[in-house]
Amino acid sequence: MQNTVHFILQGKGGIGKTLVSTILAQWLAGKDGTPLRCYDTDQENATFSRYKAMGVKHVPVMTDSRTIDPKRFDALMIDILEEDGNCVVDNGANTFSPLMGYLIENDCFALLQESGRKVYIHTIVGGGDTLHDTAMGFVSTAKATAVPLVLWENEHFGLLQSAAGKQFNESQTYADNSARVCGRVVLSARNNDTFGADIKKMNTARLTFDEVRASDKFNVMEKQRVKVVFRDLFEQLDKVQW
Repeated sequence: MQNTVHFILQGKGGIGKTLVSTILAQWLAGKDGTPLRCYDTDQENATFSRYKAMGVKHVPVMTDSRTIDPKRFDALMIDILEEDGNCVVDNGANTFSPLMGYLIENDCFALLQESGRKVYIHTIVGGGDTLHDTAMGFVSTAKATAVPLVLWENEHFGLLQSAAGKQFNESQTYADNSARVCGRVVLSARNNDTFGADIKKMNTARLTFDEVRASDKFNVMEKQRVKVVFRDLFEQLDKVQW
């Protein structure tokens, strides 16, 4: 995992983009000492940038008129290209369409690849009432570019299955675009009173897993449950065909 660029893109808000960004960044940070740079382009809810331990740089790429500011966007691309290492770029729902359009218009994915970067788009599909909208977001992202996709299945909103009981990864929607998916990561819904409460406590404090382990604000069982969650997610990330 060297010189990779990871864009977290999904047009629906509140679906877990920042959660995915923090998990991915922590997994990358443990890879062979390769430098990691993180960026938060969310114009209004720059939550990723509040994780101080990750040194996330806030880059608001939009103007007040909700269009991409070329100079800000160019500065982001130059920053990514000037130094070697892995990069994670979190993106807000409000900037999804303009940013995707600008990336495609300027052929940025090709520029990154020609510069020796491996580029990936991470897209999230949620369960329950979020399934339809996020599945459509997955389709639009898959059709917009040839960049490999990592699919994150977020079960915290419910199971990813249709009214007929068919799982999303068994659906025609997924099958039509599955060739583009280089890996799947499941954000499993666990006991909300234990695992859920511990992860929420961690995220509310904007802490990394390493910070939780060193903190006296978490007891031994809370630390153990956070460890179980991260071990599961890291093992899944290890299996992605990067």
